[in-house]
Amino acid sequence: MGNVRIVLDTSAVVAAMRSPTGASAALLMKARQGKVTLLANVALALEYEATCRRSEHATAAGLDADEVGIFVDAVLAMVEPVESHFMWRPLLRDPADEMVLEAAVNGRAAAIVTFNQRDFGVVPQQFGVEVLTPAVALRRIK
Repeated sequence: MGNVRIVLDTSAVVAAMRSPTGASAALLMKARQGKVTLLANVALALEYEATCRRSEHATAAGLDADEVGIFVDAVLAMVEPVESHFMWRPLLRDPADEMVLEAAVNGRAAAIVTFNQRDFGVVPQQFGVEVLTPAVALRRIK
């Protein structure tokens, strides 16, 4: 499988920070190697930063505020920016997930990678976007 375009839900980014040996972190390594293109819009990038900076996540990851900032900056440096258009809101149960779907559709992503698959339901499939867990996405990319 060639370079795959994916959107990481915030849950996957936090998991990568908290568990450097897990599937989410491995996906970030694939992005660093150029085997995956990470996509995000401004709203999603801001959510990555705000969520990763929460004390419970920093503590669980064993990182101080500066190290969390370095982690978030490194993730965002790998992201291909996506301009969002808000033509189809609302489609999902959780309004906070709309920006993830918008980044995926506008960025022509193959998949949204998340631990919260049921939050997205079948809506992404209408746009040709799969919803995968980090482990499944990693297996497909290898």
